[in-house]
Amino acid sequence: VIADPELTVGMPAFITIGTGFDALAHCLEAYCAPGYHPLADGIAVEGIRLALENLPRVAANPNDIDARGNMMSTAAMGATAFQKGLGAIHALSHPVGALYDTHHGMTNAVFMPYVLLVNRDAIEARIARLAAYCGLSPTFDAFLHAVTALRAKLNVPHTLKDFKVDDTKRDLIGDMAIVDPTAGGNPITLTRELALEIFDRAYSGRL
Repeated sequence: VIADPELTVGMPAFITIGTGFDALAHCLEAYCAPGYHPLADGIAVEGIRLALENLPRVAANPNDIDARGNMMSTAAMGATAFQKGLGAIHALSHPVGALYDTHHGMTNAVFMPYVLLVNRDAIEARIARLAAYCGLSPTFDAFLHAVTALRAKLNVPHTLKDFKVDDTKRDLIGDMAIVDPTAGGNPITLTRELALEIFDRAYSGRL
C-alpha cells in the first residue's frame, strides 16, 4: 500500500478514534493469539506502542502529520500481524456491528478491556512483557489501566449500554460470536457461555 497520512487529516474525530482503536485491536489480538509466529508478534508489539503513543496526539491535534503517519503504520502493521489470528474482541464486535450498525473500531474499543480480563489467565505474562515494552510497569494491570485510561480520554463509551446497544439480542450475539471466523484465535476457547459473560460485562461495565 501507499499510506499517505495527509489523506486522513479531514476525518471526523469519531472515525479517527474508532479506526485507531481498530488498528490497536488488530495488533493486540494478534499478539495474544495462541500459536508460534514471532514475526507477527514483533510487528504487533510495535504497532501497539505506536497506537498508545500516537492516538491521543491525533485526537488532540488532527493536523499532527507525524502522529497520523504513525497511526497509518499501526493500521498496516495490524493487517500484517493478524495473519496469526484475532479473538473475542472481533468475534463479539462483528455481530454487534451487524445487528446494531455500530462503528466497528469503536465497538472493538468498547469490548477491549472486558476481553483482556476474561483472557487474563492465558495472557498475563505475555501482557506484562508488552507493558514493559510500552514503557509501563511490567504488569497486566498496568496495561489494562493504559487501555481504560485511553478509552476515557478519547470519550470511548465504557459500556455497550452507553453505546446505545441494548441486551434484547444478547443470546443471538452469543450464538453468532462463537461461529465468527475470528473466534478460533482467542487465547482461551470462546464458548457461548464465555461470549455471553463478555457481553454481560461490557453491557454493565463490570471490570
